[in-house]
Amino acid sequence: MRQENLAKRVISGVERVSGHYSHQPRNAPPTRARINTYSMLPDIENLLKLQDTDKEIRRLQDEVAEFPKRVAVIEQKLAGTKAQLDKAQASVKADEAARRKYDTAISDLRGKISKYRDQSLDVKTNDQYKALLHEIQFAEKEIAANEDKILELMVNADARDKEVKAAQAELKAETAEIEKEKEEARQLTAKDEKLLAEWRAKRDQIRTGVNEDLLRHYERVSKFRGSGLSEVRDQKCMACRVMLRPQTYNEVRSGTQTIVCDSCQRILYFNPAEEMADLKPSTTRAKRHHPKIDAPQAWYYRAEFNGIGEVFLCLTTARGQSSRRVYDVHTGRLIGDILIREGDYRQAFPEDITGAMRLNGGWTENELDAFGTELPMVALDTLRADLDLARHEAATGSHVKPQAPVAPTEQAAS
Repeated sequence: MRQENLAKRVISGVERVSGHYSHQPRNAPPTRARINTYSMLPDIENLLKLQDTDKEIRRLQDEVAEFPKRVAVIEQKLAGTKAQLDKAQASVKADEAARRKYDTAISDLRGKISKYRDQSLDVKTNDQYKALLHEIQFAEKEIAANEDKILELMVNADARDKEVKAAQAELKAETAEIEKEKEEARQLTAKDEKLLAEWRAKRDQIRTGVNEDLLRHYERVSKFRGSGLSEVRDQKCMACRVMLRPQTYNEVRSGTQTIVCDSCQRILYFNPAEEMADLKPSTTRAKRHHPKIDAPQAWYYRAEFNGIGEVFLCLTTARGQSSRRVYDVHTGRLIGDILIREGDYRQAFPEDITGAMRLNGGWTENELDAFGTELPMVALDTLRADLDLARHEAATGSHVKPQAPVAPTEQAAS
């Protein structure tokens, strides 16, 4: 069917036919794929080099961008030591101010005592003399108390001086160490900037070896998806995990034309070495976690649904109502409207559960609403990966643990 709807157009000498950038003449006979004689197209080889170069450029750009943050962290360490020194110096100044205050108080009290003694010479009654004597004794006690405080400050002064000197020594040593770290960071950044210039020059050189239209497509997809190329293996695009049509897979393996994934738009390439490695028997496989039978949300896979084809079903029960969302397996797009029915989803949608394969998946209603009309790639990859495990489990009969039926109408695998 796809061949019946091909839209052909010639772009700068490279023929593009529904996801194909062909380097063959239009009437050239088809070439069969042979793993042992596979030869990668020069454009693909250059794009792989370009993709590696772009990754290295992004890594270097990230390191250069981190330099101000590294310097800030380094200087923050120094700020802590400076704060300790400032605190120690402030304590010394506070002690000195307190001592001056006590000295002033003692001087004032001694002045009062001298005045009271002069007045005692002129008193005429015994009561007046006793009153002045009481004032003198009180002032002498105050002088003694202030002198005790001064003595305490003098004792603490030695400890304060040691704290200040220790903080100054630590600040000096740490300043030297931090300046060394900053210099190393500057040198690393300068080295990264030099390498960045070299990689950019290398990138510009590689770009000249790629067809202009193909290069524009690669850069557009890379900007949107983070990478513009994807390996094909086991008849799948390894980036978006979508199964390829047999004809498309064989065309990629033939290495005679450049083909784009219909799902993620990445440019596809075949690596025979990786495929041969995958043919080796594997002794271990990840153990699949089975979803809880009584979970309020369940994901199912159906190979055929209302004439649409392969779909993922999301059934959720909340507040006495159940909802059903239908997503395309390959694109993750929401099909139709969200259907709402009363009751638990097992009773509300028995016809959808019967014959379906139960999958792992658990996103909240708010997350599902935020997804909108298309599942994000992370969610789609999670469901596809679990589907692969579930299929393997069903094929090998490894799910031997029996499960009690949940409802008479449900025949789903849990």
